Amino acid sequence: MTQDRFKKLNGAQPISTSASRTDSRNGAGLARLALVGLAVGGALVIFGCGSKEEGEPKPDVTVQAATVESKTIHDEITADAILYPRDQVAIVPKVVAPIKKFYVERGSKVQAGELLAELENEDLAGAVTENQGGYEQAEATYNSAVQSAKQDLQVAKQQLDAAQKLYDGRETLYKQGAMAEKDVMDASIALTQARNQYETAERQYNLKVAEGQLTAAKGKTASAQAELSYTRIVSPINGVVTDRPFYAGDTAPSGSAIITVMDLSSVVARAYLSPEEAAKLRVGSPATLSMGGEEVPARVTVVSPAVDPNSTTVQVWVETHNPGSKLKPGSTVTVSIVVRTVKDALVVPSEAIVTAPDGTTSVMVIGSDQLAHQTAVQTGVQEDNDVQIVSGVKEGQQVVTTGAYGLPDGAKVTIAKPSGPGEDKGDDKGGDKDKD
Repeated sequence: MTQDRFKKLNGAQPISTSASRTDSRNGAGLARLALVGLAVGGALVIFGCGSKEEGEPKPDVTVQAATVESKTIHDEITADAILYPRDQVAIVPKVVAPIKKFYVERGSKVQAGELLAELENEDLAGAVTENQGGYEQAEATYNSAVQSAKQDLQVAKQQLDAAQKLYDGRETLYKQGAMAEKDVMDASIALTQARNQYETAERQYNLKVAEGQLTAAKGKTASAQAELSYTRIVSPINGVVTDRPFYAGDTAPSGSAIITVMDLSSVVARAYLSPEEAAKLRVGSPATLSMGGEEVPARVTVVSPAVDPNSTTVQVWVETHNPGSKLKPGSTVTVSIVVRTVKDALVVPSEAIVTAPDGTTSVMVIGSDQLAHQTAVQTGVQEDNDVQIVSGVKEGQQVVTTGAYGLPDGAKVTIAKPSGPGEDKGDDKGGDKDKD
């Protein structure tokens, strides 16, 4: 009945069952071909769109740039340091006695040899007088002994000369037969006695005992005078009194300083550097001390020849003049020491250097075609924000500074105008976007 209804509706002959199956298979195949055609067409459309995108110009990347310059650059070593006075002395009295009087206050400027204070010294002055008397007595005894010995020596010499003449005369007469042999022997004995007396007088003239007594008395007197002089406190250096912890009438404990004097005309910054850094320095190397935004020229005066076993560092002294005593000992300063100076060095800002994970360095050089080309470089000395380029670029070339990291090689760039004082970089970028 289905075929008859189909026949009536379409005005056609009934279709056999086998033919219907064949037509069904053909219809399914046509459907599959239609789907494949749609897929291929879609792919062509997609590929066609991709080719169109590849042909489009690459977008510009806005960067900031700097010009490779030639300038003098310095290789510097920087470290923190503590300031010390060039000379300093804490005066400790050699005798313990009450302080009689001070002649200076804190802040007083003093000269070497100037009297600063006195200690009570009456007992020491008495000891000096006593020892001086003993010395004078020993000196008088010595002088008397010397005079007496000198006279005895003169008498013995005269007697020896007379005995010698007598013996010589009698021996001459004896040879002529005019003198008996006994008289010659008596003269010989007298000569021997006179010679012995002279030698004895000569030995006594050395006066060892008297000399020893005089020397001992002289030493005691000098010692007493030294003790007395220790009660006069004088400055051994030119400088300023920076400490005076006691008052007149106080007795300073043994070993305690009663006055401290510093020479503040120059100060020394003591820094501790690694042995490798210290090996680059020499005495006389120029340096700079920085504190509170102020820089003061200085120079290296000491490079310790030994390494501190505790810190494994080398102590370096940097000295500078201190007019007006503006630099205060005990302050912390930053020391910058010039190791060497490189003239006509090619430099770029440090932010232009791109460092790869393997440690190699490069810069993005902007060519005349406004394309950024990655260029390998070798860096050298760095001073502040300037980095020396040993090889890889030429003077006058432009390199990318801000925006160099992640910038692909060959990217087209537009150099942004540097922001002026008070301008907001974010606002500039927003303005550019509005213009676009």
